[in-house]
Amino acid sequence: MRGADRSLADRLGALREAVEVAEGRLDAPEVGRARAVLAKAGAREALGDATVVALAGATGSGKSTLFNALSGSEVSTPGVRRPTTGVAHATVWGGPDDGADRLLDWLEVPRRHRREPEPALDGLVLLDLPDHDSVRLEHRLEVDRLVGLVDVLVWVLDPQKYADAAVHERYLAPLAGHAGVLLVVLNQVDRLDPQAVRACLEDLRGLLDREGLAATPLLAVSARTGAGLAELRGELARRVGARRAATERLVADVRGSAAALAVHCPEPTAGRNRKWGRSAAGAETTDELADALAEAAGVPTVTAAVERSTRRAGTGRTGWPLLRWTRRLRSDPLGRLHLGDDRARTSLPATGAVERARMATAVREARDAAGEELAPGWREELRRTAEVSEDRLADALDRAVAGTDLGPERVPLWQRAAGGLQWLLLATALVGALWLLALVGLGFLQLDDVLPVPRVEGLPLPTLLLAGGLLAGLLLALVCRPLVALRARRRARTADRRLRAAVRGVAQEELLAPMAEVRDDAARFCAAVTTAAR
Repeated sequence: MRGADRSLADRLGALREAVEVAEGRLDAPEVGRARAVLAKAGAREALGDATVVALAGATGSGKSTLFNALSGSEVSTPGVRRPTTGVAHATVWGGPDDGADRLLDWLEVPRRHRREPEPALDGLVLLDLPDHDSVRLEHRLEVDRLVGLVDVLVWVLDPQKYADAAVHERYLAPLAGHAGVLLVVLNQVDRLDPQAVRACLEDLRGLLDREGLAATPLLAVSARTGAGLAELRGELARRVGARRAATERLVADVRGSAAALAVHCPEPTAGRNRKWGRSAAGAETTDELADALAEAAGVPTVTAAVERSTRRAGTGRTGWPLLRWTRRLRSDPLGRLHLGDDRARTSLPATGAVERARMATAVREARDAAGEELAPGWREELRRTAEVSEDRLADALDRAVAGTDLGPERVPLWQRAAGGLQWLLLATALVGALWLLALVGLGFLQLDDVLPVPRVEGLPLPTLLLAGGLLAGLLLALVCRPLVALRARRRARTADRRLRAAVRGVAQEELLAPMAEVRDDAARFCAAVTTAAR
């Protein structure tokens, strides 16, 4: 494969990748036109290396006369009434097996004339197009269609209308990227004197140069007298002999299509966040989003419930045993939320208006940060992606909260010890109470002198046991209360970290990852466009 062919294959591959990446993401007419270029390239490459040259021009420019002069016979009938040429005509140089018929079938050109083989022009397919200024719309549409398909376009102008704005603005100026596959012919120069011919050529050359067509050859011919026809035939023979016209036209088409797609790849502006999600600005945006989603998911509610539940359980273990039954009068704050099953919804309160507004703001800010360097089309795709993700956020967040492991509810040894000590103190008080009751019974039977009562520092031992057990139990409960609260806060902080990590995972999966995928696709798209356009 020759170097230019390799260049075309590389460009087509890059353009195809750009179209594939943009498919379903970038809603732009340029993508459709690029897809048409790829279809044209596939079809054109399969039809051989014949060179298709089209003569285009306005009514009265002598286009058909020039076509007949090059063809060597009156294939196309000239006229002065509008419209004149209504259907494209073709003259083919070469043998019957050169593939020209298949090529013309693809071009949908029905009228064909075959010339005898001529070495210099073998492989040339010359078309006479309808008038671009025809009063009939179908003629103008046919011109536009074939102008986009031929390999070389010869635009035939006449001295009277060579500066016609309709020709330059609609056809010539848009072909600035195709200057290498375009020829401009000033026909009917036999109507002018040499000085006027030079003036017209200089003026026309200036117009073409200003339109970006400095590389486009400009020839002066007279189809009626034959002046300049040799130079025109020589130019056509050079292009036919090179067998490069089709490739050069496709390269120009691909580059033009890539240049059109490049409007969706603006240059990065200095100072913008080029590492969204990794820079300090990106991390700050991600943190704000995670905090807003955590609020919306009810993480503070769950954290508070974990703290209250842990305090309730710890207080029950270390408090006075005779009052522990009062815990059953109130349900467990954490149990009321029905956590622990990621397949079922929790009983968390509905997200409030403030939390929803903060979440919407955080999502919008994250989306704006992600689309900082992107073109409007890609920013619109980011907006659609974020909207689709937001629809799933509520359920995803609820499942994440429900399925988060808040940590095992292990009973600390010191709480076990305190609980055992409470029962021991209660037993001590009970012994003292029973002893006192026994003493009361003996006194009632006037047998109180039978059993002497031990005393400590002058106080009866049964009284000390009862009062000491009760007071020590109360004091132990008071000492344990701040320790229980400290442990409850620590467990709540642990639960908060785990819940926020789960929420961050939801944010990453439902919002940040899809938006990062859009950014990656935009980067791939722009890289492919750059390769196709260079």
